[in-house]
Amino acid sequence: MSAAPAAGAALVQLQGVSARLGPVHALRGIDLELRRGERLALVGANGSGKTTLLRLLQGLLAHDGLRRVEHDGQGRPPRSAMVFQRPFVFSLSVRLNMRLALWLARVPREQRRVRGDEALARVGLQRLAARPARQLSGGQQQRLALAQAWALRPDLLLLDEPTASLDPGAKREVEALIEAIAAEGVTIVISTHNLGQAKRLATRVAYLEGGRLVVDLPVDRFFNDVLPAPAANFLKGELPWP
Repeated sequence: MSAAPAAGAALVQLQGVSARLGPVHALRGIDLELRRGERLALVGANGSGKTTLLRLLQGLLAHDGLRRVEHDGQGRPPRSAMVFQRPFVFSLSVRLNMRLALWLARVPREQRRVRGDEALARVGLQRLAARPARQLSGGQQQRLALAQAWALRPDLLLLDEPTASLDPGAKREVEALIEAIAAEGVTIVISTHNLGQAKRLATRVAYLEGGRLVVDLPVDRFFNDVLPAPAANFLKGELPWP
């Protein structure tokens, strides 16, 4: 894992946040603060609330409690972008998918070509810009999704299991891109079932269970301290190394 920048000012704060998905109480009393430059890995079993928490951070979910975003010196709220586990691509070229994402984000027309081409170069897809996006491999589609997010110049990048369905080579490529984006000072929140990935990429790890945030610790402490029983049992069952 590359050296993480020192965490800066607060970016987003959640206080006593709860959320429902129909009859399901998906999040319960979440207190969480994200600071500039941090890399937070969300871990926990399926249904623990990881994706719901990402959606809430992105502002896509109704909730109870306080979700506060901080402003910079110019009064601008932080920009956020989210990459989903299975990126959706249109039946268009890679380049047009890129520009469509910028149009949807209301990027001025005169900036879309330059920013789109820069982003494709950033993820190594510039040579495939004319190819239909649906002909890309899974790893390439995930890189396109990262390019679309990076082109928005986010302060906060939210990643939902971004390598879950990728082969080892594609997984390494995407992890390298995530590390490179984080090195630019972007705050990263990534949900993952891969604890090795959490250890490689994160500066903090948060364990969720039943919609509750049970543990939130710096990465070294998460993997070395004595944890509450639910988190300790999860680690025993999920660690990919002795």
